Amino acid sequence: MKKVLLGLALVWAVAASLVMWGSNFATGTVHDQLAAQKISFPDKTALEEDNPALVKYAGQMVDNGDKAKAYSEYINGHLQKIAGGKTYSEVSSAYQLDKTNTTLAGQRQSLFMGETLRGLLLNAWGWGLIGTIAMYASVVLYVASLGALGLALMNPVKKRGKK
Repeated sequence: MKKVLLGLALVWAVAASLVMWGSNFATGTVHDQLAAQKISFPDKTALEEDNPALVKYAGQMVDNGDKAKAYSEYINGHLQKIAGGKTYSEVSSAYQLDKTNTTLAGQRQSLFMGETLRGLLLNAWGWGLIGTIAMYASVVLYVASLGALGLALMNPVKKRGKK
C-alpha cells in the first residue's frame, strides 16, 4: 500500500507541475499578447456615460482575460448603436441587395471590425479562464499529492512473518 501511495504522490506531483506550467503559459501568453496591443479603457467619466458597469476598469490597460471580456462588452455597446442593434451578418445581407448604399457599406465595415475585435478579445478571455482553471486544478493535484505522501509516511511497513 505504501508503494502505491508513494507512486500516486509522484504521479500527482508531476501532473500538478505540468498543469501549473500550462496555466502559466496560458495566462502569460494572454497577458503578453494583450499588452502588446496597448488597449486601454477610457476614463471614468466616459465609462459612466457609456457603460457604468465598467467604471472599475477606468484608465486601465487590457492585459488579462477578465479585462478582455469587459472591453468586449464595451465594444458591444458601441456595436449596438451602429445599425440599430443589427449584426454584421444582417447588415451585410442587406448590403448585398443594394451595393450602392454607402450607409450600409459603412455600417458593414464598422460592424465587421468591431465584431472581429470583440471575438478576439473573447478568445483571449477564454484562454485566460482556462489558465485560471488549470491553476486551481494544479493546486488540487498538489494537495492530493501531499495527502498521498502523508498517508504513505504514516502507514508503517508491516513485516511479514513466516507461519
